[in-house]
Amino acid sequence: MFVTVKQTICNNFVFLFKLYIVQQVHGPKVRPSQPCLIRDAVLSLTGVISSEFTDSVVAMTSLDDDVFVVRYNNEQIEVYDAVTLTLQRCLALPGTLRGTGGLAACGSNHCVYASDWNRSSVSRVELSGSNAVKKWSVASRPAGLSVNKANNLLVTCDDANKIQEYTTHGSLVREICLQAGVTDPWHAIQLSTGDYVVSQCTSPGVVSVIGVDGHVVHSYGQSQTSDVGEMQYPSNLAVTKNDDILVADEDNNRILSINRSTGCVQELALPVDDSIQGPRGLCLDESRGRLHVGEFSGKCRLLAIDCSVLQDHITV
Repeated sequence: MFVTVKQTICNNFVFLFKLYIVQQVHGPKVRPSQPCLIRDAVLSLTGVISSEFTDSVVAMTSLDDDVFVVRYNNEQIEVYDAVTLTLQRCLALPGTLRGTGGLAACGSNHCVYASDWNRSSVSRVELSGSNAVKKWSVASRPAGLSVNKANNLLVTCDDANKIQEYTTHGSLVREICLQAGVTDPWHAIQLSTGDYVVSQCTSPGVVSVIGVDGHVVHSYGQSQTSDVGEMQYPSNLAVTKNDDILVADEDNNRILSINRSTGCVQELALPVDDSIQGPRGLCLDESRGRLHVGEFSGKCRLLAIDCSVLQDHITV
């Protein structure tokens, strides 16, 4: 038994000595730091969506093979083919001239929703032969819309400082009153954690993660890990499968990405001539690895951008 113990001590000593030599020659193993997100990613332009309409783009969304667009001065939803990038048809939105604030589509309920800022209401349009429209009242000044995993509609109400959740037929499920530190909310999307990411359309602008109680969990403003400055009136958002966030930083004429795990904020290097102007429409088509951007000012273009290169940095 003495020999066995002696041999064990000897073996352990040899192992530790070898480990010491390896560390002196090669250095200790250190896990490399994670990339800030998309610092070196180069995106490519799939195309500019051809349109006969030239008014400001307010919001965009997509579903299956369709891209939906609403503009500031039109009482309709434009529907484009996501493959050919051509206009297919228009869905009527009577009485919403200059009032549409947000847009969202739901595959399970086969419909598209549009908010009416002026009339504090939401319209639900059937994506069927009838294209029937159902309208109901919501809290004051509804802006951005999104659909959560329960297939319910989230309505962000700027003037009321609330997020309201409705069934597809307009029944109120819950109401979240946003607490201190949140003003002028424009768009809210529910994360996989159950919290909500909310853009505050202010200057300087802020994007915050909000709990179900309405209190701020975390806020993103000026980045401390990059040279990205303050946001200016951030409006619409998009969220990836792993809860990373894309922001239409409207008055800075750029799209930002926020890495939720590192907190890093970066500007997307968009391959667009003359840069983008007043991006407000924002839609991430995860199935195609494509980002759609709509301009509120400038040429009011509809841009389709290939973001599949970001798969090494974010999950799309």
